[in-house]
Amino acid sequence: MKNELIFFTVDVEDWFQVENLKPAIKKEDWAGMPLRVEANTRKLLDILDLYRIKATFFVVGLIIEKAPGLIREIHRRGHEVASHGIAHELVYRQEAGQFREDIRSSKRRLEDCVGEAVIGYRAPVFSIADWAIDILIEEGFRYDSSFFPVTYHDRYGKITNKNNQRVWELKKGFYEVSLSTLDFFKISLPWTGGYLRGIPYPVFKWGIRRVLSRRGSYVFYFHPWEIDYLQPRIKNIRWDYRIRQYIGLKCAENKIRRLLGDFSFTSIKEGLIKKGLL
Repeated sequence: MKNELIFFTVDVEDWFQVENLKPAIKKEDWAGMPLRVEANTRKLLDILDLYRIKATFFVVGLIIEKAPGLIREIHRRGHEVASHGIAHELVYRQEAGQFREDIRSSKRRLEDCVGEAVIGYRAPVFSIADWAIDILIEEGFRYDSSFFPVTYHDRYGKITNKNNQRVWELKKGFYEVSLSTLDFFKISLPWTGGYLRGIPYPVFKWGIRRVLSRRGSYVFYFHPWEIDYLQPRIKNIRWDYRIRQYIGLKCAENKIRRLLGDFSFTSIKEGLIKKGLL
């Protein structure tokens, strides 16, 4: 359908920055970890080019510092660059002042890198909170894409959604573009991102079509490390964290290619502009 909004988004962070691995890899050790994000992201960029898809890339602070050339390449290849913060800390565990400084620094550094305004934000691990929205607006952002309204998750944050919509004007001139769920009765299942790795592709595709028929929009997210089957394996983490981190890595790239061939994705900025919302 012509009026559908189908967004492809990428959270640009490296394999060792993932929340599942925090019990084993401390933040102070990040600087010494081997970077795999550049090769993985460029591979993903090549795949997107093949299918002529433009995406939104939410970039975290370490990547701004270590690989500014990668960010410029993302922008040069026609994709939207957006903020994933600097510290990759859960928003609802931060003080308001910490959060403001984090997003202000991220926005400024990204804009210096690509030479144009950065208007989008995604909270680390979707840990958004109502109080953070006004700060995002005050710091010049035009949309957030952090709300993931699953029935249960041990880390995701929440914001008030009185309309139960998935893409809506949260405050005047500011939009929320929430992550997609597949709803059965009163249960909302996550139907995007790494969950693709653990679900047979035909079932996942069926679910997307069901989401689109009911909501008229769909938001997919992914990490570059999810197409990296050869990434280091960390064993001393909880069994459920290991499943979340490593399930389906071997087939992820093939599933992404099939996804891009089956749906007409765009970046969030481009989609909102086409809808006349920006």
